[in-house]
Amino acid sequence: MKTSVAVCTYNGEKFLEKQIDSILNQTHPVDEIIVCDDGSTDATVEILNSYKEKYPELFQIHINEKNLRSVKNFEKAISLCTQEIIFLSDQDDIWVENKVEKYLDYFENHPETEVIASNGFGIDDDGKLLDVITIWDVIGFMKAKNIKIDFFEIISFSGNIATGATMAIKKDFVKKTIPFPLVPEFHHDEWIALIAASENRFDFIDDKMFYYRQHQSQQVGGVFFDNNERKKNTLLRFFSLDFNVQTFSNYKHLLKRIANSYQKHKHILEESQVHHDIFSKNLDLFKSLYYKYKEEMKKKYPVRFFILNIVDKIKNKRQLEK
Repeated sequence: MKTSVAVCTYNGEKFLEKQIDSILNQTHPVDEIIVCDDGSTDATVEILNSYKEKYPELFQIHINEKNLRSVKNFEKAISLCTQEIIFLSDQDDIWVENKVEKYLDYFENHPETEVIASNGFGIDDDGKLLDVITIWDVIGFMKAKNIKIDFFEIISFSGNIATGATMAIKKDFVKKTIPFPLVPEFHHDEWIALIAASENRFDFIDDKMFYYRQHQSQQVGGVFFDNNERKKNTLLRFFSLDFNVQTFSNYKHLLKRIANSYQKHKHILEESQVHHDIFSKNLDLFKSLYYKYKEEMKKKYPVRFFILNIVDKIKNKRQLEK
């Protein structure tokens, strides 16, 4: 299988060379690198052009006439890729040297899989390893405890565990995902993972296949947590959909989660041009869960429920329709 890499850049001069070098130094060489720059004003384009001069057959560099921002820039970069397997790449991470080889082996041995993501290391500005739990560790935690893993349910209800910087997608599957919807706090990687998971075409590699850099200028973060047992158990409960609804506080948090999920999927449904059936079903599910747990809460804690209900309506909190 031949490979493309879709790289999106924007003022990435500080770390870009380390990322590109890690792509070039793979044990299985890539066949094409498509870069879409979103109007950088630093030395990013000069750096890219220097690589283009060294590897003219490998690099294609596209400079956007206007700033597209991350979601639409990745849509453009992915659309320009021509090879069978498309790897997504941020500008500030580092790939483990056998990442491409590992992914291609997985695709070969799991032909039903269309999209892959993986675990990764955390590093700081200087490339130093961080002693953290990552959001990607959750899948391994769940497997260790024999908890059933349904990627579609996890991503729909709990949030995205498929970071774009780890993602590879078969080109034939791309047409099922484009165009990417523009929804606040909803990114291209979550969209791709949701669509693939809805067809049981998504899978996750537990091995750490890249170094994810935490720094102040990154557009998306929030994947690192304190490395302790309490945080591990909190993440396990959250992503394994263990609602553990026993206290009034449990109900409050659960209703907030359901309402937020409902709102997000409502916006996706309004903005997306494809896959309306998936998100319509999710809205029905969230609505049924919302009223189920609200009724339970009312029966167990009638006085506090009554007060909370009034306050929530005034503050527009925990509401399906806003």
